[in-house]
Amino acid sequence: MVFLGFHASHEQIPPGRLLRDVEAAQVAGFDGAMCSDHVAPWGVRQGESGFAPSWLGAALARTDFSIGFVNAPGQRYHPVIAAQAYATLEEMFPGRFWAALGSGEAMNEHVTGDPWPPKPERNARLAETVSVIRRLLAGEEVDHDGLVRVHRARLWSLPDVPPPLLATAISAETAEWAAGWADGLVTALQPPQALAKVLAAYESAGGTGPRALQVHVSWAPTDAEALAIARDQWSHAMLSPPTIWDLEQPEDFDAAAGHPGDQQLRDALLVSSDLDELAQRIADHARLGFDRIYLHHVGQDQAPFLAAARDHLLPRLKEIL
Repeated sequence: MVFLGFHASHEQIPPGRLLRDVEAAQVAGFDGAMCSDHVAPWGVRQGESGFAPSWLGAALARTDFSIGFVNAPGQRYHPVIAAQAYATLEEMFPGRFWAALGSGEAMNEHVTGDPWPPKPERNARLAETVSVIRRLLAGEEVDHDGLVRVHRARLWSLPDVPPPLLATAISAETAEWAAGWADGLVTALQPPQALAKVLAAYESAGGTGPRALQVHVSWAPTDAEALAIARDQWSHAMLSPPTIWDLEQPEDFDAAAGHPGDQQLRDALLVSSDLDELAQRIADHARLGFDRIYLHHVGQDQAPFLAAARDHLLPRLKEIL
């Protein structure tokens, strides 16, 4: 059975309301959840960006299922601070927390005032960061002097078992590189051929652990409403790396996305008013080789989608997967 999770989008929903949404997601029948971790939203109209680690503590306390997040330690988060956050969450909620680590985007990391490194350097920095975090979670005292610097750091509150550290990857090249250190893989919706290459690269390089896919969905009772939600909230889905890595401000993303046409939106995310069609398209992606699917409804009002998921979408997916 494929794990069906709920994605909580901090960029779009105030943290208090998002907390109620994740509680409702558990009641609706989702198997777990994940969340984003941003300083700024992707676009001005999204309008939010709560602090994910604070929210995760509350969300894990208010639910019973697993919740993880996509995190980019190395610039905005010093690796010691990241490791301390992971350790505390896992100690409080054993077996229920995970982190998916990536090299980050300038929109969140530029706030430190440090230069934004090119992708190869960001990957090298992430590799050092992962090594530091794993050593700290193992209880070691750590000194490190490289792209990140650490002086005699030690974590005093540790979980019995460290949480899983997955990798985020959009390209096959990053997936292949991450296979050497990751406890699993998280990627986001792309054309099926691209996703198949990402999975193949990870597996051929010896990657292990769960393969998770974040699926962006825009659902509403009519196709016109679903398209309007997608255009209002998720038009930046038109953009791809390296553009999406290097822009700094929500206004920059709005300008770069422009005014996408209906077909462009349908090509970038799953837009539909037909829950059976939506279930089939989600299942087609899962069958590429994913064992976890996290559904992200891109609207700011999650209640109608969660009701539809409870009454139709999740039961249908469980029938066909």
